[in-house]
Amino acid sequence: MLAGKRILLIIGGGIAAYKGLDLIRRLRERGASVTPVLTRAATEFVTPLSVSALAGEKVYTDLFDLTDEAEMGHIQLSRVADLVVVAPATADLMAKMAGGHANDLASTLLMATDTPVMIAPAMNVRMWDHPATQRNLATLKFDGVRVVGPNEGDMACGEYGPGRMAEPLEIVAAIKAALTDGPLKDKRVLVTSGPTHEPIDPVRYIANRSSGAQGTAIAESLRDLGAEVIFVTGPATAARPDGVTVVEVETAREMREAVMASLPVDAGVFAAAVADWRVDGAGASKIKKVAGKLPSLSFVENPDILAEVSQLAEGRPQLVVGFAAETDDVVTHATAKRVRKGCDWIVANDVRPETGIMGGSENAVVLISADGAEDWPRMGKRDVARRLAERIAAALL
Repeated sequence: MLAGKRILLIIGGGIAAYKGLDLIRRLRERGASVTPVLTRAATEFVTPLSVSALAGEKVYTDLFDLTDEAEMGHIQLSRVADLVVVAPATADLMAKMAGGHANDLASTLLMATDTPVMIAPAMNVRMWDHPATQRNLATLKFDGVRVVGPNEGDMACGEYGPGRMAEPLEIVAAIKAALTDGPLKDKRVLVTSGPTHEPIDPVRYIANRSSGAQGTAIAESLRDLGAEVIFVTGPATAARPDGVTVVEVETAREMREAVMASLPVDAGVFAAAVADWRVDGAGASKIKKVAGKLPSLSFVENPDILAEVSQLAEGRPQLVVGFAAETDDVVTHATAKRVRKGCDWIVANDVRPETGIMGGSENAVVLISADGAEDWPRMGKRDVARRLAERIAAALL
């Protein structure tokens, strides 16, 4: 899929720059050519010689190299690629991109290009969470820049949280999706997945049996049709899909915040099994067992994410797809839910234990729309995902 594709890879100045070496190797294994550009800071982490040896190409570092200007001006360099990839995209590089700065080779190339751009952010968790970075991220997304990652994990600085650059193979998958001339090319789709965990105290929580497998399969199918996918997932057991932007959350309220921050999108697929209620005032300490007494728990409603997005006055996705896991009167309950929530489609299924669907590898769904109920035969969850993705693509044409 990448054979003959030309990638302009801008390596920013962060500790994650070392992953750029593996990314070059992975891209070339798949037949792509890579033209590398290093920022001045990047040369403190990887050497131009090592990058050039892996890429099999000259490394560009200086905007004012007259020889390079005679051979290939920075305008030409910015436009001969099929995709411009910035990995790692540091907070500084993101700020330059969002502000339209052009004071070195990398930022000038990014300003001069008319080629699609993808970034793989990497920075300290505090820098990632900073309001300025989040404003810049929103600006870049609005400008059409594709984003892969960041992931959550241990940092080189010793902290933990979101900010780790996506792994090279994740970036390769995202590049494949970006260069796929599928029916969802240039479309942004949000997918929610998995359960939510609502704390009772620091060691106990309320949850459900959702594995997240169907949500992962949907995200992968949408990606394979060329969509840019934002995948917001609760603590699911299913593997996270490669080549998409993964946002990890735990509670319904965290999922709601992540969903709203991901807008605007062309379509939203709300496959997550979000808890309807949470404990009012979850304990800060573990609730101790007292002989002869039961703990008293009171509950409050969680935000209704599907209804909120479906009923947005501004910024509503063109297509909103909800899910309904039912144990009786599946079509009746799902049809009423679609009307009540205000979404376009509901994907309903029967999750009684004897069906083996909740947490299993197969699904049997009914697609509810304004036109009525459409029964799909029982099939693997990946097959359900592919069929749903194709229907979404047709609806967005």
